[in-house]
Amino acid sequence: MSLFTHLLACLLGMGSWVSINGLWVELPLLVPQIPEGWYLPSYLSVLIQMANVGPLFVTLMHRFQPGKLNETAVIYFIIGLGTLASLLLALFWRETTVVAGAPRSVALLVLTFFLSTVDCTSSVTFLPFMMRLKRQYLTTYYIGEGLSGLLPALVALVQGVGVVDCVNGTVAELAPNRTATYELEARYQPANFSAEVFFYFLSAMMLVCLAAFLLLNHHPAVAREHRSGKYTNGVQAPCGGRSRGSEQGAARADPFRAINAKPRSGFGTGAYSRREMLYIFCVLAWVNALTNVVVPSVQSYSCLPYGNKAYHLSATMAAVSNPLACLIAVFLPIRSLLLMGVLTCVGTSVAAYIIIMAALSPCPLLVHDTSGAVLIVFAWIVFVLTLSYVKVIIGVILRDEGHSALVWCGAVVQLGSLLGAVTMFPLVSVYSYFSSGDPCNTKCP
Repeated sequence: MSLFTHLLACLLGMGSWVSINGLWVELPLLVPQIPEGWYLPSYLSVLIQMANVGPLFVTLMHRFQPGKLNETAVIYFIIGLGTLASLLLALFWRETTVVAGAPRSVALLVLTFFLSTVDCTSSVTFLPFMMRLKRQYLTTYYIGEGLSGLLPALVALVQGVGVVDCVNGTVAELAPNRTATYELEARYQPANFSAEVFFYFLSAMMLVCLAAFLLLNHHPAVAREHRSGKYTNGVQAPCGGRSRGSEQGAARADPFRAINAKPRSGFGTGAYSRREMLYIFCVLAWVNALTNVVVPSVQSYSCLPYGNKAYHLSATMAAVSNPLACLIAVFLPIRSLLLMGVLTCVGTSVAAYIIIMAALSPCPLLVHDTSGAVLIVFAWIVFVLTLSYVKVIIGVILRDEGHSALVWCGAVVQLGSLLGAVTMFPLVSVYSYFSSGDPCNTKCP
């Protein structure tokens, strides 16, 4: 394997969701300076789901006009658009426009929509593009995708975003002696550098992604890592009859697949039955609904009652767990559908624990005990680790089923995220079923 090609695949994956992930971690710094306040996360959730028009268009083109959409040109366009939108965000995110008699962050919301379109569309373009390379590079791409959340989180940590000090604050004065009562209140520390600098960093990351994609297309060292056969607009051209040696090579790559086995369905290579493919896609949608929307939307509710340190540690360790799961998949690429189901059940059970703790906020279980904080941090690590591994294994399975399978993989990822958002948005933002905990004053019986 070419280390250089692994690096480029990783950098391409890092550019897939770095813009939106970066915007989310910067929210504590943006919210106090814009008129939308803490309603901004709800607006962002809606905009991200509206941006699914991008992957919908690409999926429909692959379904009804196969080979007509120039996949490489689309990727160049969305990476360029993401770079430009990140740069404009650094310049205009503070700007407001009066709409319906009230100031609104129109520039911020419009540019966020474009960034969301870029990142959502990457799910149905970057993955199919990786079909051109050997299967080992797909796992490296997933490592980069995990780093697209970790790297902005680490930069935000250096920036000091969301660091809270607990200071004495006056509550009331009591008559007749007029003595004041005090309790701790949370105050955010000033950041080490501005949001503008952070958005310039995101622009630089998108430029790095663009450079990686250029090299993946044109560098001679990468060309030697291509699979047999040539691709045109994402469709592999035939390269002659399949020899027995190539069949044996496929069998060595997947020991569970028999040589000259009768196709079990008309999907991909036919290695899986229709029922098994339905099972795989249902697991994929469910896992992405949980990891992309449902559980992250209640992260602050589940962690803040245990203290600010527990919140930041759970967020950081969850971000580390994603690429770690992908790294594990490099050495243990187990494709067992039974194992996939077991890990999904484990991850779902842990997700249920996190959601229950969020629903009990500001007084979850063991809120005054150190073991409560340890449990919630451990729960976040296990949740991300297990379900991230499931996502990588499904990607590897569908990668062997062909280019079309990876297009549908990206589409189902976005569909799962959409269903999760439709479910959680009213619960969190409309009906307010979750109550925030105070990192400095958690008062529980």
